[in-house]
Amino acid sequence: MDWTRRLRFRHLQLLISLAETGSLSDTARQAHTTQPGLSKWLKELEEDAGASLFERHARGLTPTPTGELLVSHARRIQTEMERAQLNLEALQEGSNRTFAVGTSPAAAPSFVPAAMMKFLRQHPKTRLQLQENTMNAMLEQLEHGSLDVVVGRLDNFEPRPSLRTEALYDEPLRIIARVEHPLSYERNISWDQVLKYDWVVWPRGTPIRSRLENALTAAGLHRPHYRIESTSQVGNLWLLQYSDMLSVASERIARHFTDRGLVVPLDIELGSEGGFVGMCWRDEANPDAALQDLLDCFRQAVSLMFD
Repeated sequence: MDWTRRLRFRHLQLLISLAETGSLSDTARQAHTTQPGLSKWLKELEEDAGASLFERHARGLTPTPTGELLVSHARRIQTEMERAQLNLEALQEGSNRTFAVGTSPAAAPSFVPAAMMKFLRQHPKTRLQLQENTMNAMLEQLEHGSLDVVVGRLDNFEPRPSLRTEALYDEPLRIIARVEHPLSYERNISWDQVLKYDWVVWPRGTPIRSRLENALTAAGLHRPHYRIESTSQVGNLWLLQYSDMLSVASERIARHFTDRGLVVPLDIELGSEGGFVGMCWRDEANPDAALQDLLDCFRQAVSLMFD
């Protein structure tokens, strides 16, 4: 008999716990079982799978590549079960199901909500969850099944076999500052001028941070003084308005807050490469029809943006 058929949901939880704690004793304690019993079960699983799942060392356990693969599937199944429970509860409450949307702060502020409202008009009994985070974190959530679609900047996206992607629109970056910033009155600003100020930046590895540093590298310049790293759009706006710090934002984000008198874009270019905003979703053999409708709503919202 196929060894996977003998796995139970509890076994998947044990695998995840072993990967997270790196400890047989901690996992046994959390699972209310004995360490010898857990060790025996793991050994039998490895024999059935025909491969070692964890490396044993003095500090505990570390997943092997095979173990990481199996743990990744276990997390995905665990997430799907949790999502199934949420959807069952939604059905009992009169709703159809729930879709989880992830978006980065770099996406246009009206674009994602407009697409969601259009989708809800098409599916009035469906519920939506909206989460905001960095792209790297959300792509991991997407692969594990806790998000259904991710929308954000894909400038430095590396293709993943499990995901599909689609570019939605080009999106250059702008350097922004408070309305009364000393540089807001200047024209043809040089890099030397902006590098004199402290900056609020997105964390390392985010598309916007990478684009900024690529532009600096292309210009043969050192990076500015990163005073604050932040993933909070609201926090960044507050910091800019009460200091002379600078930041970088997608053009439509900059335009949105400029129209409301909160910031101004400075008169300096960030290079020729503009970058783009796109969406990612899981590549599945049997695509969900409702999810396809949601993706279409994002496409239509982009069309309306440019009308």
